[in-house]
Amino acid sequence: MPNGFLAIWSDISPENETDYLHWFSREHALERLSVPGFHSVRMFRALDIPERRYFILYCLENAGVVSSEAYLQRLNRPTPWSQRIMPLLGNFARGGGRVAAARGTGQGGFVSAVWLDAAATARAAELAEAGIAHDRIARVQVLATDHQRTSVKSNEKALRDKDRSFDGLLVIEGLDAEAVRAAVAALARDATIYETVFGLDR
Repeated sequence: MPNGFLAIWSDISPENETDYLHWFSREHALERLSVPGFHSVRMFRALDIPERRYFILYCLENAGVVSSEAYLQRLNRPTPWSQRIMPLLGNFARGGGRVAAARGTGQGGFVSAVWLDAAATARAAELAEAGIAHDRIARVQVLATDHQRTSVKSNEKALRDKDRSFDGLLVIEGLDAEAVRAAVAALARDATIYETVFGLDR
């Protein structure tokens, strides 16, 4: 089973949102999934906050795909459309690595992605078990970032300003927004809830 991931957040202004969505769904996702090791991608939009904030989650064959030669070639040759979009993205965060723990089946239409520090990420199995125990939760993953692979410089990264990253990520997927919110709250964490916008398999 694939056990790698790449997670990305960014904000986009309302006036540029349609261009951004068309870029991602009509070019960027297709381009990324043509890279060996990229299996699928899902795009989510935040609910209940004023910013147009997006969360993108790629499923990868393994953690090594994040720094593979084929992927770095794409990062160093951004398309003209990518060159136009990248400088427009605010509050950008990115991390890739391995799936440390996963419980449940399928996919939920509503998702929370909570940043974890290294100590919490080390408790991956415990967090996944606690999350999946809640009603209407379809799947829980704990993702561990490989900072060395994630921090590789590229021409595409140079188009953005002040990228951030994270040690780990708790991803809870549910059948409705309130179920996800309750599961995250039970773990004593704040949550932004995201709705599914777009998905594509290789």
